[in-house]
Amino acid sequence: MKKGAARRAIRGGKVNFLLLPVFHSICVFFSPTTMGKFLQLLLHPDELKSVIQLTGFRQPLHPAPASQSPALKRCYELLNLTSRSFAAVIEELHPELRDAIMIFYLVLRALDTIEDDMSIDPEIKVPLLRGFYEKLDLKDWTFDGNGPKEKDRVVLVEFDQILDIYHGLKPQYQNIIKDITRKMGNGMADYILDENFNLNGVETIEDYNLYCHYVAGLVGEGLTKLMVLAKFSDESLVEDNFEKSNSMGLFLQKTNIIRDYHEDLLDGRSFWPKEVWSKYTPDLPQFHKNKSMEFEGLSCINDLVLNALGHVKHVLEFLSLVKDPSTFSFCAIPQVMAIATLAEVYNNPKVLHGVVKIRKGTTCKLILESRTYPGVVKIFRHYIQVINHKSSVRDPNYLKIGIKCGEIEQFCETMFPSENAIPKGARISEGPINKILKSRKSIDDSMQVRIDQETFNTNAVLGFIGVLLASLFIYIYR
Repeated sequence: MKKGAARRAIRGGKVNFLLLPVFHSICVFFSPTTMGKFLQLLLHPDELKSVIQLTGFRQPLHPAPASQSPALKRCYELLNLTSRSFAAVIEELHPELRDAIMIFYLVLRALDTIEDDMSIDPEIKVPLLRGFYEKLDLKDWTFDGNGPKEKDRVVLVEFDQILDIYHGLKPQYQNIIKDITRKMGNGMADYILDENFNLNGVETIEDYNLYCHYVAGLVGEGLTKLMVLAKFSDESLVEDNFEKSNSMGLFLQKTNIIRDYHEDLLDGRSFWPKEVWSKYTPDLPQFHKNKSMEFEGLSCINDLVLNALGHVKHVLEFLSLVKDPSTFSFCAIPQVMAIATLAEVYNNPKVLHGVVKIRKGTTCKLILESRTYPGVVKIFRHYIQVINHKSSVRDPNYLKIGIKCGEIEQFCETMFPSENAIPKGARISEGPINKILKSRKSIDDSMQVRIDQETFNTNAVLGFIGVLLASLFIYIYR
């Protein structure tokens, strides 16, 4: 009888409607494959709330269209097959850029799949990479020469589907995609033919920056051109020789390279620059093999983190100039993930022996909090403080890291001064960044209203559930 009463309460129409988003969130996140993360989330209730809000209450700014052509539908299926994380943010982009960026991603994924496949003879691979951009002029080209185990080979097998949608894009968008494909394909071919790189990996910091430019900086350049052409970003982003957009790509790539030390070691390759690691060891694998070299390994990690932090100011300047809210989120989410990951790998010996990742709950929280520019700056400021607090006075770069963190915090303070930091009546001179912030205030304020409503709905439903569970508990055990 008591069970029946509880069941009737839950089945009530209004209760059922209110609980639906929460039940949906639980089903999505706590599937059998992810149940192991349940206890982790219970230890971080703010992240549990973020999971529920993200999966049950957040509404996309631009929902995907109900009907699509067979070729377009297949392209989005290919996008989800190759990268679910990128697919999620691309599918929520403004319709003006959604398909163009999706095709841009798939074309570069196809190019990368050729470059990555060690089963393709270099005599076939190199000319294919150099001339891949010319395939975009064709209507029905496909490629079936990848090894059967190459996970993204389907993108090339069905490349005619991608070409179908590519030729339907605006000619200006096509030209941008084609130009970046040409530059990247030639860069990849150059590295394949570079015997020194293939034998010794990345030698100098200059080589490190150039490598990251080819694999990530060029992507930033192409995306920036698309965004400016669509009038979603300030034109100044294409007038600085793509310095800021290049930093966006380099910051992401360098973070991944630091994190993937062990994985790359197992694959028999390394992208840590010798100019840095040779200061701490004569043989890079020793950080993993020799436990007595942990301090040297951590010092090397922190040196590379210091190098990556040199891009943060450009990243924040770039994001301040992105006007369209959906495009802003598309650009901001990977960057806040990167700074969180950088804080996680900093001074962390686990990097030398395995995979280091941020928690899934943290990921959900970052996605929710990075939808406005003030939110992004707050995230960066937090993780810069985390890095600073994790520093060890024994580290050879302790002072340099402290100075760099201080510079970034000061830049954040210039944009958004701390409470009571400015005396009453004091007048603060404004720099160029403050004028930019004023010009975008209405954009951020509008998005904040949306975020506040989502948060209110989430809190209301969670509060209702809390009251309901308490009532059931009292009813059953009174």
